[in-house]
Amino acid sequence: MSSQILNLTQGKPAPDFKISLSKQDDTGKRVTLDEKYTDVNGRITDFLKVNNGTSQHGIFKLMYFVESYFEKLNQSSFYPFIEVVFEIKDDNHYHVPITLSPFGYSTYRGN
Repeated sequence: MSSQILNLTQGKPAPDFKISLSKQDDTGKRVTLDEKYTDVNGRITDFLKVNNGTSQHGIFKLMYFVESYFEKLNQSSFYPFIEVVFEIKDDNHYHVPITLSPFGYSTYRGN
């Protein structure tokens, strides 16, 4: 599983952007699995590594820490964070990108 953030106001990737990944357990509680920062290309390529023993099936949430990113750029933003909740039902690769500006965003399932 991977993610990427593109800053639309700058027309380039968003490096050093904090993202956390959690999974819903059998009781409905969310358990944080990992927390990382994007690389210079605005990417995190290694969430949910196959060999770490974590099942890739289930309901997951990516939390994008928007406010802290824009604060580093001396910009205000409307969203303090973005939560993207999705379900994985197979063993395919999932890529969840975000296109972002201080006052809007879009996401989709990439490849």
